[in-house]
Amino acid sequence: MRNNAKLFLSILGIFAFNLALLAQDNSIGGGEDAAAATTSKGGGMPPIPWEFIVPLGILLFYTLYVIYERILYIRRMVKFDAKLVDNMQPHLEKGNFSDAMGMVRNQDGAYAAIVKEGLESIESSLKPNEIESNMEKIANIEIGKMDKNLGHLGLIAGIAPTIGFIGTISGVITVFYDISRTENVSIGIISEGLYEKMFSSAAGLIVGLVAYTGYHILNSIIDSNTLRMQQVVVKFTKLTRP
Repeated sequence: MRNNAKLFLSILGIFAFNLALLAQDNSIGGGEDAAAATTSKGGGMPPIPWEFIVPLGILLFYTLYVIYERILYIRRMVKFDAKLVDNMQPHLEKGNFSDAMGMVRNQDGAYAAIVKEGLESIESSLKPNEIESNMEKIANIEIGKMDKNLGHLGLIAGIAPTIGFIGTISGVITVFYDISRTENVSIGIISEGLYEKMFSSAAGLIVGLVAYTGYHILNSIIDSNTLRMQQVVVKFTKLTRP
């Protein structure tokens, strides 16, 4: 929750900074005739509203970074030999917990951490229900590690389209302001102003779509591994019951 608040404040600061730059540019160019800017059409693309595109670009970069980093982390943490618990069964039945621990001691990942906790709980002479409880706690911790920063993607998925929409509304306001100053209700003035600001909406929707897709894909991967972790816990605790 605290990380989401920090991200929101950072986005708000970037957005406010760009709006300040926009206001400064408008004050510098306030003496120029707005009609000259809108009627001098060339063959190129209208100016891009950087005051909205810049924060959206930063959000897109951060979104792609989080998705890429989480994919690498989750892939590394979910590596696990499905037959490991079965291979431990002879050692557990003979009470050779040190040999069983040796099979997972050098392994990293969420599943290995869960099995290690189960073996350590057995060595501590805990009851089967206590062993299962400790393993589930470790599973929840590992799932929480996988969930890190996914809330940021959900936040960006909602904020990015809103920023783009604000950019479009700003463009509409600018168009009507120019019309009120020039008293020229031409299609050129209206279409050029809207065309420029529609970039904001398009960019916001693209960033929001990327964040939304990444958020749900990563959550589906985590959910599937959560089920597998529960299966490992159940299978391991069955071996420890008399």
